Amino acid sequence: MLEIPREASDSFDRIVRERETRVMRAAYRILGNWSDAEDVAQEVFLRLHRHGSSFPNDAAFGSWLYRVTVNLCLDRTRAARPTGEMPELRSQDQSAEAAVIREQEKRRLMDALSTLPPRERAAVVLREIEGLSTSEVASVMGSAEATVRSQVARAIARLREVMSAEER
Repeated sequence: MLEIPREASDSFDRIVRERETRVMRAAYRILGNWSDAEDVAQEVFLRLHRHGSSFPNDAAFGSWLYRVTVNLCLDRTRAARPTGEMPELRSQDQSAEAAVIREQEKRRLMDALSTLPPRERAAVVLREIEGLSTSEVASVMGSAEATVRSQVARAIARLREVMSAEER
């Protein structure tokens, strides 16, 4: 059982270090803005600290983190949001040209994701980018599995349309 006691700051710090990247990455991919993603991640971990509790296993804890992250992101998308720049994430062994191409592809994908409705964007990010199963995405989003499959299929079709239109 994964325990998150309120008094154990060492345990809480460890959990934040282990999960922060996943929460930030999911929030950024849903929101398309690093500043908003950082705010959401901070709120996710504040809620975890405030409501410290136990989960039957690591999977239940991961689902809870994604659920809170997605819900906070969806709340933010209801308000107007500016777009932000993606910081450089290249490794040192890549050539400058490869890094530029990779950055352009990331930007194209983020631009295409921003055209999707928020729930479709969240479904495709969790399923296709974060690698959650359809049942996990359904649990996180409070939807039926059939709904998730439909949202992901529509989102992928729309992403293909947008990205192929850009290539022309």
